[in-house]
Amino acid sequence: MTSTLGIDFGTSNSAAGICVDGKPHLIPLEGDAQTMPTAVFFDFESKKMLLGVQASDALLNGDEGRYMRGLKSLLGTRLMRESRMLLGERLDFIDIVARFLSEVKTRAEKATGQTFTRALSGRPVRFHSDDETRNAQALVDLTECYERAGFDGVTFLNEPEAAARANRDVLAAGDLGLIVDIGGGTSDFTLFRQRGDVDIDIISSYGVRIGGTDFDRRLSIARVMPQLGMGSPIRHAFGDDTHITPNAIFNDLATWAKIPFLYSADTIRAAKDLQKYAVHEGRLARLVKVLEEELGHDLAFAVEAGKIMANTPGVEKPVIKVGMLKRKAVLPLPAEMMTKKLTGLADQIGDAAEAILTQAKVAPESVNKLIFVGGSSLMQVVEDALTSRLPLAELHRGAALTAIVDGLALGAGDA
Repeated sequence: MTSTLGIDFGTSNSAAGICVDGKPHLIPLEGDAQTMPTAVFFDFESKKMLLGVQASDALLNGDEGRYMRGLKSLLGTRLMRESRMLLGERLDFIDIVARFLSEVKTRAEKATGQTFTRALSGRPVRFHSDDETRNAQALVDLTECYERAGFDGVTFLNEPEAAARANRDVLAAGDLGLIVDIGGGTSDFTLFRQRGDVDIDIISSYGVRIGGTDFDRRLSIARVMPQLGMGSPIRHAFGDDTHITPNAIFNDLATWAKIPFLYSADTIRAAKDLQKYAVHEGRLARLVKVLEEELGHDLAFAVEAGKIMANTPGVEKPVIKVGMLKRKAVLPLPAEMMTKKLTGLADQIGDAAEAILTQAKVAPESVNKLIFVGGSSLMQVVEDALTSRLPLAELHRGAALTAIVDGLALGAGDA
């Protein structure tokens, strides 16, 4: 039996698997579910760190503690090594991610009866699109996370290449396929050819730092943050002049990974100062409420749910439910507004697909299969952006949440 565990540590969800009789076997890490939310909750009452659905439930139940999600997006940034006191310990985010990965290891070992000494981990093609220093540091950070988690070693495989391995049977011998993996934090692409025997040829891989959380952020800024005062005029302390509220606090509140850093006395004090001089005082009062009652993640979940609703077939009037701001309040998400606000991001993903073809010197007409994986690949604007650029490719949807870990499980069998 292999001592290597395949791990897909994702921005939004994580999973683990091994190879059994030449096929991927996904290990249930939380109940019977094949994936687990990449979320942690430091419960101040029980003095424990909760993971996955338990972490999200604790947040939504209003338990006293600190919730964190989107930790993968911090890799390569200075925030990864900033420490803070949590449950009586001084921890940095390397420690927090390591404890998450350690628990994945422990649960996988309990479920399989095996001991895993090494990990085969997925990684984006590029953690940071435009910053090579951060991109390199992110891999250093993630390697250290696995070491602190108790693994003797870790090998990395580009996530879309893992998905390509899992989807090789979609192609006939000689076919050319393009994996489009739209995850929570990045969009990754692999161009590959079906060799016709037991393997594939990877031709090229490419990635950009645009993912599902960016779509969430764009929707939050467009629909939710104005309800909290973003863009509102603020009176000067003296005279009748006004200025517009600073954007920084709203941008951070719309960004999953930055929400926990806003619950400080200084930030709340700044929000109250804005409320004091606000022309629309009620809107800024909502901002103060969100910060004081730590409702930032509740809003983020509501936006994510609204996005999913808007991309669910048969739903005619999708909304963002913001009852935490005002009882039974909803914010409509009409299709034309969704298209207007999100097409720009989808086009950047489409441009990245064109870039990999240019990089590989392959004409768009040569691609036989366009294979979508990743939760955010289900969005209509993303599909439109890709199919318009690859008009002759047959569209195939792989396992949205498990294609990468399927490929990593297969790879773990070869390790």
